[in-house]
Amino acid sequence: MTSLRNLLLLALPLVWFSCKGSDNAPDPDPNPGPGPGPGTGPTTLSYIYAEGTYGYEVYRIPAIVRTKKGTLLAFAEARKKKSNGDSGDIDMVVKRSENNGQTWSYMTTIWDDGTNTCGNPVPIVDEETGQIHLLMTWNNGADTWGTLTGGTGKDTRRPYYTSSSDDGKTWSAPVEITSSVKKAHWDWYATGPVHGIQLKNGAKKGRLIAPCYYTYRLDGARKDYSQLIYSDDHGQTWMKGDTTSLGQVGECTVEELKDGKIMVNFRTAAGSARRYAISSDGGETLDAVKTDYTLTDPQCQGSLLSVTPAGQHMLFFANAASTERVNMTVKMSTDEGKNWLKQYRAWSGPSAYSDMAQVSDTSIALVFEGGQGRPYEGIAFEIIPFNKFR
Repeated sequence: MTSLRNLLLLALPLVWFSCKGSDNAPDPDPNPGPGPGPGTGPTTLSYIYAEGTYGYEVYRIPAIVRTKKGTLLAFAEARKKKSNGDSGDIDMVVKRSENNGQTWSYMTTIWDDGTNTCGNPVPIVDEETGQIHLLMTWNNGADTWGTLTGGTGKDTRRPYYTSSSDDGKTWSAPVEITSSVKKAHWDWYATGPVHGIQLKNGAKKGRLIAPCYYTYRLDGARKDYSQLIYSDDHGQTWMKGDTTSLGQVGECTVEELKDGKIMVNFRTAAGSARRYAISSDGGETLDAVKTDYTLTDPQCQGSLLSVTPAGQHMLFFANAASTERVNMTVKMSTDEGKNWLKQYRAWSGPSAYSDMAQVSDTSIALVFEGGQGRPYEGIAFEIIPFNKFR
């Protein structure tokens, strides 16, 4: 359970950083997207989490949701050492905002397992109960991507579940769900990282769905696939949904479309365009994987958000819209992702992982990794009104 020290929820202002150049900053992307003008964001970053604070060298892997009470919950991996990458001593943390991101609480530690890795947040708001569900993934801190995907690690990757019944202030002890969602021969396994969803329509209404991905070895070669998992009993039990028929996909994001179908959008290890698939049965099966060549991507995580203000369905997609990790851009579609005709560039500089949440009938919130010299200088936050999209 969370320590008393971390339950102090005193409101703190957002930390504003004016990002200045560094001597070893990378060259700008020769094709970073739309230039200054309509549809372009600020020239400074507002950080929820800034590197080098609270005893952690870096914060990565953001996720965000808005609770039934209207509270924003911003999750992150708090990494003790930059040099350890996705392994080592990593803790799961969250900050709360009760005023749409104007101020944020002190950081609460949801899960600290010593020197081991506790990461990959997938928060889901249960609109029927008000509960906040959170899926995470654990590994032995001594293991690395290479040892885990090669089957030579001290342990393996294990998914866990926790929840909060008090609007994200405290969290239950994490419970392992590996046996119900991960097959024995899978090596690397990861939840998200990005928010999950609760279905609002159709025969599976109320179902909780989380995007995941995994690797396994075939004739000595690593194979990468994406997968959905779901719960029909408000997080008490989790089951395996379908996996992609096509490999070379990984971190993925899921959203419900207007007609109740599900779109899953994938990071890929092949090429520089996003891939996607549709499910018509609540994630139990997935149609063939297709490529969306209009969504340029640097083989990085991205995020989807579905909103229906005043009955008009809109789908948003956020990523570093380039062949490099720069140019954090949110694109809007009003035809179920067939076309992305409007966009908003939140940050032209280094940027990487992201997530979004709806905050009103006229705006969304964006959290993303961004900085001047490197994408991982902090996790930034911005409210984006719909009328900023051009």
